[in-house]
Amino acid sequence: MRTAAILPVKRLQQSKQRLRASIDERLRVQLVQAMAEDVLSALAGCDAIERTIVVTSEPHMSRFAAAQGALVVPDTAEEGQSAAVALGVAQACACGYARALCVPGDCPTLDPDELSELLDEDGTRATAARRPPPRAVIVPDRHDTGTNGLLLSPPDAISPSFGPGSCARHRALADAGGVVWRLRRPPSLLLDVDTGDDLDVLRARLAGSAPRAACTRVALGAGCDTAPHAVTA
Repeated sequence: MRTAAILPVKRLQQSKQRLRASIDERLRVQLVQAMAEDVLSALAGCDAIERTIVVTSEPHMSRFAAAQGALVVPDTAEEGQSAAVALGVAQACACGYARALCVPGDCPTLDPDELSELLDEDGTRATAARRPPPRAVIVPDRHDTGTNGLLLSPPDAISPSFGPGSCARHRALADAGGVVWRLRRPPSLLLDVDTGDDLDVLRARLAGSAPRAACTRVALGAGCDTAPHAVTA
């Protein structure tokens, strides 16, 4: 089943504003860039994903994504994550993909093997059905409120609606549209980094996990210990 991944990336200077209270400006920008690069590398490492579509107006990420073989869609309007994902969905539909996996750029420990399992399970269910209905697999964040992953078959099965409370919102959109939905919780996709608390959890995970998130490890320092690293500007 032809599958595209959709990765929206905001301009680095505008991203992760809530981290300003925990780390200095230079590290914030470096971290945002590093996390997005790690996510893109993880998507490239998943054999079930044929192509990654990166939606961005950030020049560095455009160049990096193109060098990784991704398809870059300019985010000229810069109207937020949902609008950026919608641009990626339109591109996936135009390219004839049967489904799209939408992920954010701030889940740097993303595991390609977990993605493969998620996609294989969905593909098996679709093959078993004579006429599979439109479907969605929703991956919540670790608080069960936001959405860290949205697998849509077809790519436009529902309209993306990210942000606070988006997990419940995506379920409601699926119900309203007659789309069969399931919740799945791949561990590496549950942690996104928005706040200082999230960053502490990330440091702890990097200290005890397999050697993923290479760029993020470099940005945070080789030690990646579990102690909070609040820095005042």
